[in-house]
Amino acid sequence: MKLESYIIRGGMEGRERLRLIARITRPTTLALLERAGVRKGMNCLDAGCGGGDVSLELARLVGPEGCVVGIDLDEVKLEVARTEATAAGLSNVEFQATDIVAGALPRPGFDLVYGRFLLTHLRDPAAALRRLVDLLGRGALLVVEDIDYRGHFSHPPSAAFDAYVALYRRTAQARGADPDIGPRLPGLLEEAGIGPAQLNVVQPTAMRGEEKLISAITMEAIADSVLQAGFATRADVEAIVDDLYRLGRDETTVIGAPRIVQAWGRTAA
Repeated sequence: MKLESYIIRGGMEGRERLRLIARITRPTTLALLERAGVRKGMNCLDAGCGGGDVSLELARLVGPEGCVVGIDLDEVKLEVARTEATAAGLSNVEFQATDIVAGALPRPGFDLVYGRFLLTHLRDPAAALRRLVDLLGRGALLVVEDIDYRGHFSHPPSAAFDAYVALYRRTAQARGADPDIGPRLPGLLEEAGIGPAQLNVVQPTAMRGEEKLISAITMEAIADSVLQAGFATRADVEAIVDDLYRLGRDETTVIGAPRIVQAWGRTAA
């Protein structure tokens, strides 16, 4: 049996993890969208939208004159996104279940295609990018954000933290994914016909607060994949998770999440 390249637990548990990540990354993502040139009236696609956090932000930014389509494989997350869009009074956003790699995609002609933490999970991110570029109109924007897992750090150093980072990277790589794809993004965009690509790097870092719990929550979310791969025992995983929660709640420590590389550019006019 060929395993999926996505190693993180989905469903409602996965949705709550994404909600936490969305709160942490909201300031830097909004700054990116502003810098890239998102404006009122744009027709946008959020590829791999998860629970729709950025889709809703885009819907607010483009206003009722614009529209947003969010696509994802996880129907559980999409149904939550639809409910939250209705509760927020946003009628200019819709969500569709499809596979960015092989599924039917919306009709081309978008002013903006955006993807966050999508390409890292794909075995052939270059092919996925080409599909996304094909959805853009002339002079339209492609904006992506993705991780460089090597960029994690903790201070003081933590054996549990290092083990978590190593297990995530090893498990993702075993499935054919690239946990360190961030620095590749500008080159991938230009190879797909976007250019010249622009680049920025951000890194959520905290000494206290919910930001410091994301490593423990993510370790829990990849536990099934780690165990299936045989890279650790259940006892090992549980011990790492316990230590990560202790580290996250210790207000004398500092944790840096993965580096996030932001890259963007336009199709030819």
